[in-house]
Amino acid sequence: MSRKIIIEPVTRVEGHGKVTIRLDEQGEVALTRLHIVEFRGFERFVQGRPYWEAPVLVQRLCGICPVSHHLAAAKAMDVVVGAGTGTGLTPTGEKVRRLMHYGQILQSHTLHFFHLASPDLLFGYDAPPAQRNIIAVAMAHPELAKRGVLMRKFGQEVIAATAGKKIHGTGAIPGGVNKNLSLAERDILLNGPAPLNAAAIIGWAQDAVSFFKDYYRSHREFIDNFVRFPSNHLSLVRPDGAMDLYHGVLRAVDAKGRKILHDVDYQDYDKYIGEEVRSWTYMKFPYLLSLGQEKGWYRVGPLARLNTVDFIPTPLAQREFEEYKAATGGKPNDRCMHNHWARLIELLHAAEVVRDLLQDPDLQGDNLVVKGARQPVGVGIIEAPRGTLFHHYRVNDNDLIEMANLIVSTTHNNEPMNRAVNGVAKSLIKAGKEITEGILNAVEVAIRAYDPCLSCATHAYGQMPLEITIQDAAGNLVQRLFRD
Repeated sequence: MSRKIIIEPVTRVEGHGKVTIRLDEQGEVALTRLHIVEFRGFERFVQGRPYWEAPVLVQRLCGICPVSHHLAAAKAMDVVVGAGTGTGLTPTGEKVRRLMHYGQILQSHTLHFFHLASPDLLFGYDAPPAQRNIIAVAMAHPELAKRGVLMRKFGQEVIAATAGKKIHGTGAIPGGVNKNLSLAERDILLNGPAPLNAAAIIGWAQDAVSFFKDYYRSHREFIDNFVRFPSNHLSLVRPDGAMDLYHGVLRAVDAKGRKILHDVDYQDYDKYIGEEVRSWTYMKFPYLLSLGQEKGWYRVGPLARLNTVDFIPTPLAQREFEEYKAATGGKPNDRCMHNHWARLIELLHAAEVVRDLLQDPDLQGDNLVVKGARQPVGVGIIEAPRGTLFHHYRVNDNDLIEMANLIVSTTHNNEPMNRAVNGVAKSLIKAGKEITEGILNAVEVAIRAYDPCLSCATHAYGQMPLEITIQDAAGNLVQRLFRD
């Protein structure tokens, strides 16, 4: 008798999704799917709006990573207003934006690791549901939880100083920024009372990396082999191959580290990347056109970035990067749970970049905006916390947006997340073995490794039930599991 397992909703991620697991008559996993059940609408919402509204409008996609959408749209509109791409802005304009972005990386990576992922690591994926949350972490590991809260607060203060407010700010405009960073704002962030200053945050970020490495030493089998599979990887890199989360060229490598997308101009991304639609989810499946739909899928995000870049241009993060690469003998990393390690190395890198930028006098400049010859089309790409984020707009002669295409980080990771779900389900769900709530949470652990933002990838509506049901082939209820 075949069975169908539904996990709905997937928890401790941003947005709503569900997982379907179909078992064959022998009780073995026959099919798995990650369904994104929200409807996507922002590409239509912005049509007919003046182009200068886009950087403010699109960040309403998300309350967790609004800065990423804010800056990707602003970068696209830089092209539209004739300011060029990336480094075409004034030094003040570019560096204020970079500071805003790295503050976003810092706060988002902190949120995901400490608040969303750490319960699975500290208590195990089969711990009671009531224990798998930040409150339980705070009770069992108060110093760890405290640091997670304060590190995120520091990142949000950086955003507030550069964007005007912590969520849905207005700092970036087409061609530049609308404010610089005052000396008073700089001094609070750079030299304020510990721990809310740049130096203290760097120290805590180092401790976070050390925490994960200590965990890895005692849980190597789980971290290395929980789920892994070969894939392609894509990200922006600086032209010299360094990590640059704000601007660069597009690079993709295959499972052996060989380049398959050779540092191309992202304004031409649609020459290299296509999108496939499938009937059972609202989220698309991007792929490299040169390899086709079957073989051209790829990963983005921390794991992918550390596979594509040649080095990290800050000393503390570079040292950790070298140790991270040594764990796989310098070869591309295909272990999904190593996303957490990579994410914390990026957290450290972001803290170093924030400190260095705060010491740059260009932040106090008063030349904020650049404009040139108007262009009808603009593409803005940035490395969001979860991976490469694409914003593509066409603007008509009346200054109104007539086309928008957004490919968000989680959309790029659609196929990898589906493969991760399949891998964990097949390894843990066996014929004759009881299917526990802990086993089903293990499926979610694989998804959470990618830190998906499902509300970015789509647009939410409706309500989601908080239960898991198992039915037989005739539709009869076999088992129901509730979450606290």
